[in-house]
Amino acid sequence: VQLVESGGGLVQPGGSLRLSCAASGFTFNMYVMNWYRQAPGKARELVADISSNGGSTNYADSVKGRFTISRDNAKNTVYLQMNSLKPADTAVYYCSTFRWGQRYWGRGTQVTVSS
Repeated sequence: VQLVESGGGLVQPGGSLRLSCAASGFTFNMYVMNWYRQAPGKARELVADISSNGGSTNYADSVKGRFTISRDNAKNTVYLQMNSLKPADTAVYYCSTFRWGQRYWGRGTQVTVSS
C-alpha cells in the first residue's frame, strides 16, 4: 500500500488549497479513505472520510462547511478541497486507509495558514 499526498503549502487566511492523495498497491475503490491532520504539539485528528463509492462523507465539526472530500476511483486519488482557511488549520495533513486490520498512512503534506 502506498499513499502519496501533495498540494500543501503556505496560504493566507481565507485562502484555499486542494490536497491530493495518490493511492496504489490495493483495490482503491473498495476502501474508505480518510484525511487526518496533526498540528504541532497536538494529537492527530480525523478531518474527513469518504465511502468507497464516494456516496457518503463525514467531517470534523471544525471543518464542516469549509472542507470537501472527494475521490476519483478511475485515478485512484482522493482529494481534500479546503476553503476559508484559518490559522488553526495549520498542520501536516495525512491520507489514510484501513485495510486487513492495519491502518496505512502517507508521509503527509504541510499546510500553513499565515499572513
